[in-house]
Amino acid sequence: MRSPSPIPEASQPSVSPERTGEKSGAEVWKRALAARIVDSPTFAKSERLSTMLHYICDMTLKGRESEINEQKIGQAVFGRPRDYDSSIDGIVRTQASRLRQRLDLYFEHEGAAEPIRLTIPRGGYVPVFEPRPAAAKPEPLPLPLSAEIPVPEPIAAAPKRPARWRGWTLTWTVGALLATAVVLLAIQNRRLAQAADPAVVRHPLWSHVLVKGERTLIIAADSGLVKYHNISGREVSLNDYLQGTYRDQTPPAARVGPASSLKDWEANLADRRYTSIVDVNMIDLVERRANGLKAELQVRYARDVRPNDLKSGNTILLGASEANPWVELYERNMNFVFHNDYKARVFSVLNRAPKPGEPKQWDSVWNDPQRRVFCLVAYVPSLEGNGNTLILEGTSMSGTEGAWDFVSDDAQLLPFLHRIQRPNGTIPHFELLLSNQNINASAGKSLPLAWRVTD
Repeated sequence: MRSPSPIPEASQPSVSPERTGEKSGAEVWKRALAARIVDSPTFAKSERLSTMLHYICDMTLKGRESEINEQKIGQAVFGRPRDYDSSIDGIVRTQASRLRQRLDLYFEHEGAAEPIRLTIPRGGYVPVFEPRPAAAKPEPLPLPLSAEIPVPEPIAAAPKRPARWRGWTLTWTVGALLATAVVLLAIQNRRLAQAADPAVVRHPLWSHVLVKGERTLIIAADSGLVKYHNISGREVSLNDYLQGTYRDQTPPAARVGPASSLKDWEANLADRRYTSIVDVNMIDLVERRANGLKAELQVRYARDVRPNDLKSGNTILLGASEANPWVELYERNMNFVFHNDYKARVFSVLNRAPKPGEPKQWDSVWNDPQRRVFCLVAYVPSLEGNGNTLILEGTSMSGTEGAWDFVSDDAQLLPFLHRIQRPNGTIPHFELLLSNQNINASAGKSLPLAWRVTD
């Protein structure tokens, strides 16, 4: 059982708005709304989202909106130190995105009748309470001035029945009405319970990647391998990665210090097990989504995976092939493929079959003043065709984050899925290329550039 909410000082919706005291009637109603949201089934298993909602609502209702920012939320809600770097640790941004999704889910189901809606506009973290427009009642059609109201003909009186017959008729009628009411109430309760349970609401994409009762393997990127690429200037194939032979290769002409020093650097990076904070945040959020869908999630580091692990079931791959070489297995059937020219310091997305008006490639240059990066969301069949694989990659760490932000935000994802869905409503496999900006090592808003439907 969860601890009582610190916000709902007046959680009963029957409190009169004219209540006197320190708090105004409007504040009482807003606190009561926040309490109902937190106590709903949609938020039942989201302790951190509930805490975040508590904090920003409490600060707003105390008139301290100006103090609500990413840094303060990170400290107060997620236990980050006062001087933590929010440009690297994006936990507040990712949790805020999830909070917006949960609020939408609440007001679509349990809170469908709420007269006030709570939203968190994008670009900030200050909650907004706004009245919801009431559904307009249809007015009766006006009667034409020339129309005459017909006078019904008198109905012949029905023959009188014995009093005993009338008594049995009334009894059966009342019984039938009661039975009908019980059945309708049971159906309505079942529908409400299903609507309130996120696991029952089938998502057009995630319900096919995180399947109830089945295993999904999520593979974190090898960030040490990326550093190895950048220092050595060499590409590492999946075969070399599996064999580990790249660790023993003689380094090329030294790029930093003498060759012996470079060799030490390469060996050091090749042996270490690094992954990015972006991957850690994504794994945490995917795990929470898997729990809601009652799916089993297994986390693996890229270096610990073997080909047999990918032959069955569903898989999520984080990072481009230079950080997660397992992407190479799927690229043979993909249209958009990443290539990093380490010498020229240009990270490109190759377009194998350009459509009219599309370029052959998109380049992300290290000294680009606009700091443009590219993100790819690829939803493809598993290697043996008995499952699905979701690939989230980018030309940088913030690019991978941009891919995740897109698939985790239904406001962006669902319109795209609706656009490509089949006539029967199912979603085909697809590749979606997005453009983004690297803002202090974090992703901004992603914009679709091109896509392909693969089946």
